[in-house]
Amino acid sequence: MAGETKSYVGKPKTFAALREEIASGKTKAADLAASYYARIEELNPHLNVYLSLTKERAAEQASRIDALAAKGDSLPPLAGIPVGIKDVLVTKGAASTAGSKILKGYHPPYDCTAVARLESAGAVVLGKLNCDEFAMGSSNENSAYGPVRNPVDPERVPGGSSGGSAAAVAADMAVATLGTDTGGSIRQPASFCGVVGVLPTYGRVSRYGLIAYGSSLDRIGPFAANVRDAATVLGLIAGSDPMDSTCLSAPVEDYAAESDKPVEGLKIGVPAEYFAEGLDPEVRAAIEKGIDALKAAGCTVKPVSLPHTKYAVPVYYLIATAEASANLSRFDGVRYGYRSPDSATLSDMYSHSRDEGFGAEVKRRILLGTYALSAGYYDAYYLKAQQVRRILAEEFLRAFTDVDAIVTPTAPTPAFKLGEKTSDPVSMYLADIYTVTASLAGICGVTVPCGATAAGLPVGMQVLAKHLGESTAFRVARAVEAAGI
Repeated sequence: MAGETKSYVGKPKTFAALREEIASGKTKAADLAASYYARIEELNPHLNVYLSLTKERAAEQASRIDALAAKGDSLPPLAGIPVGIKDVLVTKGAASTAGSKILKGYHPPYDCTAVARLESAGAVVLGKLNCDEFAMGSSNENSAYGPVRNPVDPERVPGGSSGGSAAAVAADMAVATLGTDTGGSIRQPASFCGVVGVLPTYGRVSRYGLIAYGSSLDRIGPFAANVRDAATVLGLIAGSDPMDSTCLSAPVEDYAAESDKPVEGLKIGVPAEYFAEGLDPEVRAAIEKGIDALKAAGCTVKPVSLPHTKYAVPVYYLIATAEASANLSRFDGVRYGYRSPDSATLSDMYSHSRDEGFGAEVKRRILLGTYALSAGYYDAYYLKAQQVRRILAEEFLRAFTDVDAIVTPTAPTPAFKLGEKTSDPVSMYLADIYTVTASLAGICGVTVPCGATAAGLPVGMQVLAKHLGESTAFRVARAVEAAGI
């Protein structure tokens, strides 16, 4: 249990506090980065959060920030803030492996747009964070480089696929991080580790430089220790990008300022489908306390219906795996990445490289996706899944005509033990039951800590809002956070 094992949970300072220390000269960005590298050196052997470090890059950025501070110049919004980057986001000159053997040693020649925007805002990139291979997993046990451990209880999973990103913030091995969410891979690990995680509206953040899993589902979003800091990061990485044709050109609001607004008068929807069989009683109790806190803050709570929720997991695992089958076909041992040395023919090289380079879960999903797209099965599986996806999206659109936000548990259980679900893929997939719906619908959401179990394991509340409704989601999440449940 959590109380019987060593906890590695840290207490990161807020952006505002750190920025003020750097601006005043009380702290140097270089010294701050060095202190985080010291903590990484101490804790990474226990938690396996970082796959690689970018010390030279971090030193150059910290030096630029310190030079600005020394001259008394105005500092960028994230001046000196130490951040970590999920290893599916390419970073120039740094190993970007997507947690896979097939990309071991790959050093891309360019930066992901979201990473470049963070650095332009003054952030200091510490390194690349462990994740499930190609972002395929709900426990971070599928990484080719070993599992990440939950800082709250190292015998438990941190969630996945962005387990390293969530654990880094929880353990104060970074002040903020970037992760990706295809079916819950930001929200579920944030819930398991007791931090804030953000699912932006599809297209709100450029996907340029993201190693793709499911292109119609993949999204990049931040983790932070509090709602306001998470909102600040999203505001800095969001916005149009000519390098991503799916990126939205809608204006980016000041999400941090919006999160400060009161929630009095907002209508909050509670779907019965998310409180049915399979929900852990302690998780239910924590979420109900969160709902009571919103009522106390002046919100009106009303039931909403999302009846096709029960189909979300099979629909997601048909669409996501079909897209993965197409996206991962590029890893063939020819242009970059792992190439099998034991190949007499071109055909052998393809098959051996992919067989040796991909892990078991990635192979499983490629096979599922290829089957769903094959002749004779396309209409019965993939096309039908797309039709149900449309119905799910329409149900959310109808619900948001009556309410401003919808609140649910982020996950049906607290963090489970390492190895507990690895032999049962279906049980693992069901860990995403409350998160895949928003992914399929393209809407936005925030998960915010909402109490803990008797064993001290964090519980997260998921706050969902309509397309481009991030400001509302942040306001509601901030109210839950303020209640101190």
